[in-house]
This record gives sequence, C-alpha cells and structure tokens, in this order.
Amino acid sequence: MHIGCPREIKPQEFRVGLTPAAAAEAVAHGHEVSVETGAGLGAGFADAEYAAAGAAILPEAAAVFAAADLVVKVKEPQASERTMLREGQVLFTYLHLAPDLEQTRDLLASGVTAIAYETITAPGGGLPLLAPMSEVAGKLAPQMGSWTLQKANGGRGVLMGGVPGVLPAEVTVIGGGVVGTHAARVAAGMGAQVTVLDRSLPRLRQLDEAFGGLFRTRFASAAHIAEQIASADMVIGAVLVPGAAAPKLVRRDQLASMKPGAVLVDVAIDQGGCFETSRATTHADPVYEVDGVLHYCVANMPGAVPRTSTIALGNATLPYLMTLADKGWRGALAEDRHLAAGLNVQGGTLTNAAVGAALGIEAVTPESLLQGSPG
Repeated sequence: MHIGCPREIKPQEFRVGLTPAAAAEAVAHGHEVSVETGAGLGAGFADAEYAAAGAAILPEAAAVFAAADLVVKVKEPQASERTMLREGQVLFTYLHLAPDLEQTRDLLASGVTAIAYETITAPGGGLPLLAPMSEVAGKLAPQMGSWTLQKANGGRGVLMGGVPGVLPAEVTVIGGGVVGTHAARVAAGMGAQVTVLDRSLPRLRQLDEAFGGLFRTRFASAAHIAEQIASADMVIGAVLVPGAAAPKLVRRDQLASMKPGAVLVDVAIDQGGCFETSRATTHADPVYEVDGVLHYCVANMPGAVPRTSTIALGNATLPYLMTLADKGWRGALAEDRHLAAGLNVQGGTLTNAAVGAALGIEAVTPESLLQGSPG
C-alpha cells in the first residue's frame, strides 16, 4: 500500500502525522511512503530523516494525495485538502465531525473511507488514540490558563500557587477523565487549590484513592458546577462524549456570577466546546473575553508542543496504521471491532451514530458495511 503524509496546514499546527521511525516501519512492511517536503520540520524532523527511512519526499500536498492509497494526518482535512480526497482512498486522522457539518458533507461527497482516531476504542474501554493527546492537552491546560490569568494578558493577576500569607488560585476541573485528571495533577502541582467534578461516583472514588487528597472531588450536579465556577479563578472544561458534540455545562448567563478576569479553558473545543460562549481560537490569537471572563479555546492545544505530541501520537497510532496498511481497511476492520469503531465515513455513507445524531444525518453501523468482508 502507498502511505502518504502531507504537511499540516491548520493555523499554528506543527505536528506531523508520520514520524521517520513510523515511515521506516512501514517501508520494512513492504509499503511505499511519501511525505510532503517540510512536513516534519515543526516537530523537529528533517526531510533527510524521512529519506533515510526510505520515504519519497514530494514537493507539494497535491502530489502526496494523488499518490497515496492511505493518507495519514493529525488534524481534520481542511477545505482545500478535502478537494484532493477521492473514492477508494483511506483517510486516517482526527476528524471531530460532530460540530463540523461542512467537513462531514465534503467527506461524504468525496467517497473517501475516513477512520477517526478519536472514536477507535480499546478492549478494556477508553479511546487509545485520543488518550495521548488528551494527556498532553490536560497537562497544558493549567499552564495556558495560568498565563491567561496574568494581568498583562487580561486576567485577574492571580498566581497559581500563591505565596506565604496569600491564598493560591482556585481551579475547577469539570470532568474526571484523562484530560481532567492530568489537568488536576498539574494545577495541584503548581500549588493551586483544585476541585474535580464528575458525574461518575466510581471515578471520583478512583481519583480519591489514587491521588490521596492532592485535589478535592465533587459530584458534577448543575448546582455544584454553578457554585464552583462562582468561586473559581480558572475553570477547565474537560468533558468528552465519544464522537458526539460536547455538552454545554456553563451557560452565558452564569458568567455574571464569576470573578472578573477569571479564565475558562475549554479543552473540549474540538467537539464544539463545553461552555456556551466557547468558539475555537488559534495559537496565534488564543484568548477572547465575554462578560469579563477570559476564554482560552485553542482547537489544537497539543500543537503547542509538537515534538512531544507527534512522538506520543505516533507511538499510539503506529500499530493501527500498520494493520490498515497490511490488511486493507476492510480486512483490518472486519477483524477488529474496536478499530471498526473508528470508521466515520465510507463511500458516501456516514457510519457513526453519534455524529449522525449531532448533525441530523442518517448513519449506519460500520458492521453493516463490513458484512461479508474478508477476515
């Protein structure tokens, strides 16, 4: 199979879908690999490293898309990239279709087979290709929120850890999953007073047992969320519904109860955001203000640390990439129902129920398309 990796063109996105090590692995499996020139530079990988791994270096994205049977990326294809997709081609990347009707329509029209990192599941539960970027985003969230809290950046001017005689910042984390856990650990490590809210009592017990009081936990009722945001200097939104649009947990009218200059960090922005006032921003212009509250809503947060993010993502995606390349998408998905859960679009048909419900488009199950596929 011919695997192609174009350079990412989303603003301020420095990650790359394929590391030189992954390219070498694919070549060792007998596959061809093409990489757009400069694709890895943002993450610190030179063209020469890909060439040494056996990849062909192509001068432009159009050449990569034209050559590839399987396109591997990081972020969802942008409008100009979607015009280069074709029927029979496989796209393997983050898609986040639920809040993105335009992208969904374009992918359906292209006839491409689109497999989304974020909806692939694991035998023991969880989302194995979302987890590494959730870990990165969770650890970044308090750092970015702390920067935003500085007065020069429009914030309250509160130091996360305080100093002797001065209370630390109060940080509320909504969601106790991978993002929320890492955000809480880092915020607490910075000295903040941290409270994690979640609707799962078993998860809250796990957090209490694992972290021994490093941060507080609280059940995420609407009343408790309202109380917490009113006292918080920083609120980190870390709620995910796999494949679906994020629930809106903080309404605009509730911003009036918050401290002037408080910060909302919406890590769920890729799925539409979990605050009513959230809208996607970029690393170049990351923060905006609504009713005196600052919003940090960068849609590709891990792109701020592209080398770490690229290597972490590559470690997680490589086994799936090799399975798809070695067996073809039908064979790979027919053998592995967890990989099949990643199928979002195939040949003009939507194959993810949560996306269909969010966008009002009829969807079928991946299994219905795979019946009779080779094992």
